[in-house]
Amino acid sequence: MKKFLIYLSLLLLVSACKKGFLDRQPLDAYSNTSLWTSEKDIVTALNGCYKDWEDAYNIYYMDCASDNAYNQYPWEGYTELGNGTVSPSSSNAANRWSFTVVQKCNWFLENIDKFTGKLDLKDRYKAEARFLRAYQFFIMSQLYGDVPLVLKNVSTEEANKMKRNKKEEVVAFILKELGEMAENLPNAYASSDVGRITKGAALALKGRIELYKGDYQQAIGDYQKVMALGYTLYPDYADLFRIGNEDNSEVILDIQYIENKYSNGNVGVMPSNGAGGWSSIDPLQELVDAYEMQNGKTISEAGSGYNADDPYHNRDPRLTATIQCSGQPSYGGGIFNSLDAKIGKDANADYFMANNNTSPTGYIVKKYISHLEDFPDMWNTGLNAIVIRYAEVLLSYAEAKIELNQVDNSVYDAIDLVRQRAGMPKVNRAVYNSQSAMRTLVRRERRVELAMEGLRFFDVQRWKIGAQVMNQDVFGTRPGSVNMTTGALTFSSPNHAKIESRIFADKNYLWPIPQKDVDVHHDPGYQNPGY
Repeated sequence: MKKFLIYLSLLLLVSACKKGFLDRQPLDAYSNTSLWTSEKDIVTALNGCYKDWEDAYNIYYMDCASDNAYNQYPWEGYTELGNGTVSPSSSNAANRWSFTVVQKCNWFLENIDKFTGKLDLKDRYKAEARFLRAYQFFIMSQLYGDVPLVLKNVSTEEANKMKRNKKEEVVAFILKELGEMAENLPNAYASSDVGRITKGAALALKGRIELYKGDYQQAIGDYQKVMALGYTLYPDYADLFRIGNEDNSEVILDIQYIENKYSNGNVGVMPSNGAGGWSSIDPLQELVDAYEMQNGKTISEAGSGYNADDPYHNRDPRLTATIQCSGQPSYGGGIFNSLDAKIGKDANADYFMANNNTSPTGYIVKKYISHLEDFPDMWNTGLNAIVIRYAEVLLSYAEAKIELNQVDNSVYDAIDLVRQRAGMPKVNRAVYNSQSAMRTLVRRERRVELAMEGLRFFDVQRWKIGAQVMNQDVFGTRPGSVNMTTGALTFSSPNHAKIESRIFADKNYLWPIPQKDVDVHHDPGYQNPGY
């Protein structure tokens, strides 16, 4: 497992054009003539394309650009993406406008045919590179809209003159690519190659894009193909994300990491200072309130049994599997307490929500760090980051059917699989018996099932609910104290801690093009509207 992540060092070097948007691979760093002489060389070059095709940083932080979470450190890039103040000079808004992987894949695809020997897996190798390139175009077109559709290696001069292709054109290209390449990809790999692109990954990404685009019938067809490939939900939601269970039956696409060699160094941003972390990604009360009660009713629904003074009791188990709440068992052992500055003679400053490197919302991400003992060094881990998993496929299939008003047994069955795996009851069909009601349900189900997995912003974007859920004040827990023996909570105020005031305008559905690239093109119209 993960053996293919050992790269030829020269292929990892990346340089950036000083005057343009295009990060180019230094093609003169390794002789093309000598490189394409054996299948081993070709595989090594392909492995280089996998380098940084996606990053756990993006997966973990992305919910901070939505109503799910708050990034308390502006220098990390996501604070302004969440509160609506992002500008063309913002660092993280610029970081995902990157053509590095695109250029590496273009280079690979332009040169692989130079090998004149027998190459039985040529079509598969090409399909892997085409997927990685397509994924980059998907992310950029989703975040920035119109994107230069760069399908060959270009010079700096050429790059600086390239126009942005319309998003519709880019998406059409991506969908065509994914449909074609899926036929040349295997369903699975031997253990040494686990993590490479599969047919399921290509079809699932294609379905995701079609869902986002509103091509629901096409999405249904592709999701049905994925559902026929044999993926299953991992039986334990809370343990699904642990390092010992990675590459399980639910994972369709993930970023592979290797401790010490190509490590995931982002795990440490999630715990509190008391466990040596930073509390960079802080779940909001708005997300906590989205989880149903154990009986399947929302917290505002009559007969739910919700008690605001005991708010985490009898809730959807995914709440406390995803979010560390005060009074609940701690990711570090014992009882978590972010409410008290001190407990008797023992200082609790390392967890108290008003102190440094602790969560100002009082909530911490637990999904990836439920067992910190899994990591000898949480800043240097081999924890893979899941990009697509089977639960998303099931919920997306259900959503596409609902949008076409084809609410049949297969829709309920798909949602029920996800809910029951988590310990929740089946959908109450007497209550959720219309397109409108089912739309509300599946949207809530996506939010809680996929929380902190980097997808919420895209849902807000495509549902056009930004003004409703983002243009407002956001909050954390209520102040109070915790009984460290029983975990009982005593709140001292009915009011939740206000975190910040957010603004949202239509322009925020897209991120700004980096200012340096607008300047290079000498065209103010190169920028997205409103920035």
